[in-house]
Amino acid sequence: MASIRFLGAAGTVTGARFLVEAGPARVLVDAGLFQGRKELRLRNWAPWPVEPGRLTAVVVTHAHIDHSGALPLLVRQGYAGPVHVTPATRDLLGLLLPDSGRLQEEEARWANKRGYSKHAPHAAPLYSEADALAVLPRLSPLPYARPARLAPGVTLTFHRAGHILGSATALLELDGPPPLRLLFSGDLGRYQAPILPDPEPAERADALVLESTYGGRRHPAGPAARDELRDEVRGAVRRGGALLIPAFAVGRTQEVLFTLRELEGRGEIPELPVFVDSPMAVDATPIHLAHREDHDDEMARLLAAGVEPLRPRRLQFARSPAQSKALNQVEGPCIILSASGMATGGRVLHHLARRLPDERTTVLLVGYQAAGTRGWSLQNGAATLRIHGEDVPVRARVASLSGLSAHADEAELVRWLATFPAPPRRTFLIHGEPGALEAARARLDRMGWACEVPSHLETFELGA
Repeated sequence: MASIRFLGAAGTVTGARFLVEAGPARVLVDAGLFQGRKELRLRNWAPWPVEPGRLTAVVVTHAHIDHSGALPLLVRQGYAGPVHVTPATRDLLGLLLPDSGRLQEEEARWANKRGYSKHAPHAAPLYSEADALAVLPRLSPLPYARPARLAPGVTLTFHRAGHILGSATALLELDGPPPLRLLFSGDLGRYQAPILPDPEPAERADALVLESTYGGRRHPAGPAARDELRDEVRGAVRRGGALLIPAFAVGRTQEVLFTLRELEGRGEIPELPVFVDSPMAVDATPIHLAHREDHDDEMARLLAAGVEPLRPRRLQFARSPAQSKALNQVEGPCIILSASGMATGGRVLHHLARRLPDERTTVLLVGYQAAGTRGWSLQNGAATLRIHGEDVPVRARVASLSGLSAHADEAELVRWLATFPAPPRRTFLIHGEPGALEAARARLDRMGWACEVPSHLETFELGA
């Protein structure tokens, strides 16, 4: 008899971790960090419910830190096996994990600089860059649609999820008895999004673990994301200030660059200075160009025609700290893309501290903002934003462009579910805030699907 235990992403959108036990095999699907509210972040410090050294295999559906960022903890605490990923995810994790380690160390330094606590005078990082680097040799690339035996009685197959480069759904086939097909959606992407192909149709499954980030919600109808971005660029030009875009270095930055180049090419926006202030984004952009197996038809056509699809004409990359600091002196209309996308850390905090008090600035949020993050606070009208121990006044215009979200909305989730040959016997709804999960449950109930909303650390038996 197999079972699944929900170690994360249950009742929240963060910390994806799912333990599947089938006979002697213990397979962890995703190993994400908890982000956002403090009570969630504290879970990162808790002991694993299963000793990492007793895991048989680890599978990661994609490179985002809320699905991969706890890998350094697993390896440091004794996991010595392979981490199964797609080829593009392997390359992206080579950037994201060391960067996450550096951010952990940087946050500890900031905490110590301002006086962490009279009870805990020294703040330690969750893990270090060295811990993250120790994970990289364990990454085992597996191409899409190629079954691989993880352990006796357990087979893994990846299929394209269309969320970010290398993102996949993960099908675990458990020999049993009874035999069982357990499908993890990972994070599903949009249909007709730039760069990436659509999510692939689903295969037959007995049980489904389904993300519900946008349960009960649809991305706004009306102007396409490209038109909204065009209007924000034009508005920033009229105000004479910077358009500051907090954007994930992997995926969102490249999508924005693709759209800016397209708008410039059509003469719909002026050719402004475009600064990408993120060493990771600098390195992630050629990775996006290299992995042709993750390109849609339009991306492939542009590359074949010799077009640089991710390069607006006045694009500049800021890799060094000195180059980043120099952007403080840039006046007049410009576009700055900087990580992180929810303003939880990274260089974007320095730009926000510098430019939020300026009413000429536009801060454009181009993705999902988890509750409790600085991006969420901005989206919800915060008058000040706490950055590096200071309350920064928010006088800038703050706008949201949800059309560039990399997450499928409810209609797109239903579209993907319609590709199943038959409904799974059980569907577990995860990776959503409580309201989204309940809305997704109601929708699936109306469709006649048997679904459940797990609680944190809850275990379910998976039988016939």
